[in-house]
Amino acid sequence: MLRQRKNNHFSDIRKAGRDELYSRARSFRYAFEGWWYVIRTQHNAWIHAIISVAVFAVGFWVSLPARDWAVLILTMMAVWMAEFMNTALEAVVDLTMPDVHPLAKVAKDVAAAAVLVGAMGAVLIGLLILGPPLYARLWG
Repeated sequence: MLRQRKNNHFSDIRKAGRDELYSRARSFRYAFEGWWYVIRTQHNAWIHAIISVAVFAVGFWVSLPARDWAVLILTMMAVWMAEFMNTALEAVVDLTMPDVHPLAKVAKDVAAAAVLVGAMGAVLIGLLILGPPLYARLWG
């Protein structure tokens, strides 16, 4: 009897671990579905994607040090996160306010401004980090 109870306990633990693993896998799937939705539906996301690829290419070409990579990756991540949040906010506003409302416009405009501010900051950071080694590589 004790042996059977012990086996059931370990079986329950294994099942809980397996369920948790499946739950995490589903969470990743949902996150990638959201990413794909943004890529499919948001024109600016394509611009972010092209610039991100270009930044990575230039960074590899000029052999950036690890610290510069860290700053660039954090910067790109901030822009992508702002774009994701903007898209999510637009969807929620559209869902809850099917008719035009001045506050719905404010919410959408402010979210778009957050993306713009992040993108402008990313351009400045990119120029500061990539500019000198790129200049040296091309004309140095």
